Amino acid sequence: MRPFELTAPATVEDALAEPGTFLAGGTTLVDLMKLNVLTPQHVLDINALPLRGIDTSDGLRLGALERMGDIARHPGVYPAVSRALLQSASQQLRNMASIGGNLLQRTRCTYFRDVAMPCNRRDPGSGCPARSGANRMHAVLGTSDSCVATHASDVAVALIALDARVTLAGAGGTRTVELADFYRLPGDTPQVENDLRPGELITEVVVPRLDWAANSTYVKVRDRQSYEFALCSAAVALDVRDARIVDARVAVGGVATVPWRLRPVEAALRGAPVSQEAFESAAAVATEGAAPLSGNGFKLPLLRRTIVRALRELTEGSRA
Repeated sequence: MRPFELTAPATVEDALAEPGTFLAGGTTLVDLMKLNVLTPQHVLDINALPLRGIDTSDGLRLGALERMGDIARHPGVYPAVSRALLQSASQQLRNMASIGGNLLQRTRCTYFRDVAMPCNRRDPGSGCPARSGANRMHAVLGTSDSCVATHASDVAVALIALDARVTLAGAGGTRTVELADFYRLPGDTPQVENDLRPGELITEVVVPRLDWAANSTYVKVRDRQSYEFALCSAAVALDVRDARIVDARVAVGGVATVPWRLRPVEAALRGAPVSQEAFESAAAVATEGAAPLSGNGFKLPLLRRTIVRALRELTEGSRA
């Protein structure tokens, strides 16, 4: 690890006035500094900032420095959010990692994390060896010739399914961005991963009230049942009445370069009966436009099955 300066601003204004890299839980930043993927000269420890709080009185409002473990255990948090958090990382990491930091975590692509290898995200223009290399864990949706790395966050998938937005503070003031619009597809500029401007800070995450989001879940398929990233995941919320789906929210992870909202699947579910046939028909839409690589073609049927599994979980006892 290279030398760096560490300061600890006491207010948001002080933090925004100092150029540098923000440190919250450090569960991603410190790892990447040890690998020399990130080499900041000035690190700002922001843990003293007043960016905490969990409010479930009207939807969900989360201070950006709230720890993942505390949010997961808090009563009233929507099940999809809580389950996504509880299936993330390990208990020790959940107790350290902040919700804001989790949304900003970098990809776990091994080529990105190995400075001896080319990577367009880390070194623009150097190439993407994952396209023809080891790509079992990589994306099949939202990819480009420049990058096929997946987004690592679990809870971002659940939050996007529930129309979450983030509040950003910068030297020019505050602004609010829909989380689905916050993340950027790689295109020709994979090094630009989100809409966070230089010097900006996530201060709050807000999920609007959705009464039927109590009937939601998060299903994660992975190589082992703890401390592992998703091969495929699905966050689903359903409004079911009289054995028929009135409305739906569906987003998936582990298969795309950003947390991936599946509005066509939602449209296919609306008005459909609660049945295996309807679930499979809607899930079939999920892989339209997918571009599998040499080692991850299995993710297409896995994605469809994961969505069906989540739908079945939410509708047990609701079938005609």
